Amino acid sequence: MDIKKIIENLIDTFLKAGELSLSLREKGLKKEIKSDNTPVSNGDLEVNKFITKKISEVTPDIPIISEETSDNKDNTQLKNFWLVDPIDGTYDYINNLEEFTINAGLIINNKPVAGLINAPSKKRMFYSYGEGNAFELSDGKTTKLNEKDTITRPVKFISYSNKIKPEIKKIYQDIGVVENVKMKSSLKFCVVAAGEYDGYVAEPRAYEWDIAAGHAILIHSGGTVTDFNGNEILYGKKDLKNPSLILKSKNIL
Repeated sequence: MDIKKIIENLIDTFLKAGELSLSLREKGLKKEIKSDNTPVSNGDLEVNKFITKKISEVTPDIPIISEETSDNKDNTQLKNFWLVDPIDGTYDYINNLEEFTINAGLIINNKPVAGLINAPSKKRMFYSYGEGNAFELSDGKTTKLNEKDTITRPVKFISYSNKIKPEIKKIYQDIGVVENVKMKSSLKFCVVAAGEYDGYVAEPRAYEWDIAAGHAILIHSGGTVTDFNGNEILYGKKDLKNPSLILKSKNIL
C-alpha cells in the first residue's frame, strides 16, 4: 500500500470539500438535531458524500466509518479502515465561526498511519503519511511541520472548555503549563503539530473519528498522543469512544 500516494491523491478533494462547505454555508444551511442531541446540517452530509466517494475510489478495499453514516460502526473486527468526520465543530460551522474542520484518518492494524484535515475558514490544510512526513498547505505553500522552528516560550496548552477540571489541572502542573487557550475541533491537533501550542489534555470524551486524522498528523510531526497513563491510543474499539488524551508537541517531549 502506497500511503503517500493515497494521501496525495486526496489533498485536492479535501481542498474542494472546504470550498463546498463554505459555499453551502453562504447559501444558508438546513439544520437538524440528531438523536444524540448534537447538531447536523446539510453541509455535514454533502461534504461527507463528497469526500467518502473519492476515498472509496482511491482505496476501494478499505471500509469507511463516518460520523454521519451507520456503515461499519458495528463491525468490531476491522483492523484497516478510514475514520471520517466530515465536519468536526458543527456548532462553529453553522454559526459562521472559523474553527470547524474536515477530517479523514487512515487506520492500519488499529493504528493511525495517515491523516487529512482541512480548516477551510482558516485557509489551512494539514496532512501526513508517516513519521517525519506531516505538512501544512497554506497560501499555495507547503511546509513540513517537523522542520518548523522550535519556539522557546512558556508552555501553552489548548482546552475544549474554559473550566479546567482538577485532574487536568494536576497534569498541567506536572507538565508546567502556564497558559491555557480554548479551541474547538481537530484544529487543536494541527496547531500543536505546527508548534504554535504545546499540547492538549482531555478526559474520555468524543469518538474515534474526532481524533484519528489529528492523531496521525501530530505523531508524524514528532509529537505524541497517549492516554493519562501513557498508553498508546488504538482504534476500532467496540463503542468507538475515545479514552483520556494527552497531546504533546515535539517542543516539550
